[in-house]
Amino acid sequence: MNRFVLADSRRCIGCYACVAGCVENHRAAGLQAYPRLYIIHSPTGTMPVQCRHCEFPACAAVCPVKAITLRNGAVALNESLCIGCKMCAIACPFGAIIPGGTPVPKFEFNVGQYTYVNTPYETDPMYLREFALEERLSLLNFSPGQKTVAVKCDLCYFSSSGPACVIACPHK
Repeated sequence: MNRFVLADSRRCIGCYACVAGCVENHRAAGLQAYPRLYIIHSPTGTMPVQCRHCEFPACAAVCPVKAITLRNGAVALNESLCIGCKMCAIACPFGAIIPGGTPVPKFEFNVGQYTYVNTPYETDPMYLREFALEERLSLLNFSPGQKTVAVKCDLCYFSSSGPACVIACPHK
């Protein structure tokens, strides 16, 4: 059984603290500052939607470049391998993959006699672009000349304190 975060819709007030915590935690780690979850509002309540880390993930099965894999009890997305085809977003039964992320740029830099090539974990963060929810989640959304990649919950694997959304929630 894989691990995942599931919010209690009876306690969620839709304050977006989980979204802010997610963005800030990833920005601080040098990853793209883009939320890995979103809030839905319905007549019966509000609730964050995020990856359920399926045991047999449909998103991984349809990924043509194998950017999505099962790793350590979680469905992991390698954003640097993602080609932005959006097949994973179509295949996800929970609608938990957001196809509008912007990859963290790669570049080379020199320090003394050494040349380094950065990885997404070693670069300045990209800042959250403000779009309407419908525009962020649209499978047909694109910007000419701008590559987009999928983003999904990664359970804040880089944080020893666990998922930032759980920590940030004022109603636990």
